Amino acid sequence: MILSRYNLKNITAASVIKPDETIFDLPEKVLQFGTGVLLRGLPGYYIDKANRQGIFNGRVVVVKSTAQGDATSFEKQDGLYTTCIRGYKNGTLVEENVVNSSISRVLNAAQQWQEVLACAHNANMQIIISNTTEVGIQMCHEDIRHHPPQSFPGKLLSFLHERFKAFAGSRQSGMTIIPTELIPENGKKLEAIILEMAHLNGLEEAFIEWVEKYNCFCNSLVDRIVPGKPEASILAAIENELGYSDSLLLMSEPYGLWAIEGDEGVKQLLSFAQADEGVVIEPDINLYRELKLRLLNGTHTLSCGLAYLAGCKTVQQAMEDETISTFIADIMQNEIVPVLNNVDSSVAQKFAATVLDRFRNNHIRHEWLNITLQYSSKMRLRCLPVLLEHYQRHQTVPALFVTGFAAYLYFMKPVEKKGDEFFGEYNGEQYKIKDEQAEVFYKRWAGLTVASLVHHTLQDEAFWGTPLHHLPGFEQAVTYNLNEMINEGVRESLEKWLPGKEVAA
Repeated sequence: MILSRYNLKNITAASVIKPDETIFDLPEKVLQFGTGVLLRGLPGYYIDKANRQGIFNGRVVVVKSTAQGDATSFEKQDGLYTTCIRGYKNGTLVEENVVNSSISRVLNAAQQWQEVLACAHNANMQIIISNTTEVGIQMCHEDIRHHPPQSFPGKLLSFLHERFKAFAGSRQSGMTIIPTELIPENGKKLEAIILEMAHLNGLEEAFIEWVEKYNCFCNSLVDRIVPGKPEASILAAIENELGYSDSLLLMSEPYGLWAIEGDEGVKQLLSFAQADEGVVIEPDINLYRELKLRLLNGTHTLSCGLAYLAGCKTVQQAMEDETISTFIADIMQNEIVPVLNNVDSSVAQKFAATVLDRFRNNHIRHEWLNITLQYSSKMRLRCLPVLLEHYQRHQTVPALFVTGFAAYLYFMKPVEKKGDEFFGEYNGEQYKIKDEQAEVFYKRWAGLTVASLVHHTLQDEAFWGTPLHHLPGFEQAVTYNLNEMINEGVRESLEKWLPGKEVAA
């Protein structure tokens, strides 16, 4: 039996929470760009929970923008999917299965752009959510009259312009836009891009004024480990228990945070925040952002290539490995925590301990390869500020950061190109490198010595925003570590370095 609206009445398992039939009649209030598991496992979770409590009373139209995958499963299952929450909360084991009914429909931007634009005419729809990864919020010089525009900002601008025309630029028609991409000041950055693109497209001044005055771009931060669909054996056991099959089923940890920067007006509109303490709406969310971006995401980024090349496929597996878990704990507590700005050290250490507990969750299979998605941009956005702050304070080489960075360069060694895809190799097995810099590294590894590759990478000011080869001792340390990893092996090198944490030049 496939999960669907029709089959809900046939699902009898006591261990699953099902939606009431009345939820399917709720109006569409949210436009969401992205079908990924994070959006479905966090914002979608909160909206669904609020709907079941009779609070928000609105559903989500999802726009699928990428060519990868399709929306067939959403159509077959009437937008329904199961969120399986596993782990510990306040020391208590949580095992919860919820059939999420927040999605009303999924529209493919390439084939259904007119239907997306039609949503701009819906007065109830006042909220836009996005997660297009860190590379999604970037300035693009394109004509938004193309159907659809190629970039996410182009699509958003086209939608807003349609909204402006549909409601004659009224105050009430303004949208609240909440990007969840993990970049600093994501809302404000997106707003700046939208305004610049509006000028470049020659859009009327009245529209630009409407965007600035009546649309609210909220900085936000999401924090929840949502690895998605579990491995086949676990999925089969869950589906056997629940009594139905679900190709959209996803796993999630109990912990969740959606911090949104906004005033009382935003809080009133986003009424789903009342359903769960994990939704925080405050005038300033910088503390939440700094803790999460550096300690959880930054540690993930500095550890993913290293852990994978050392033979650990999942985060939990790495936490059971003495060598890798020591690296993870030490880099978080000894190199990241001490350089956090405007964060009390006791607060940071407490958050770090919570993150380590979350990493140890043996109910969640969070694969390191998934964390390497857009590895380069994550390294720049999440980790580079930590490196620069360390040098600002100490003018010394951060040993563990160097190790994580060298492993990043080693992971980014494509050994084969198949069409537009690049593949690295570990232990005789190929892995896909899903990174906007993959072709750059393909050329570097093919034509440069290790020392030259490190030098060219660090001096790439256009990418990093600053020349890294000028940092005292950093280039020499990265070169040495990378050579050691290549010649001795990643695990073997790490086991040699960890006891003294010394960096050779």
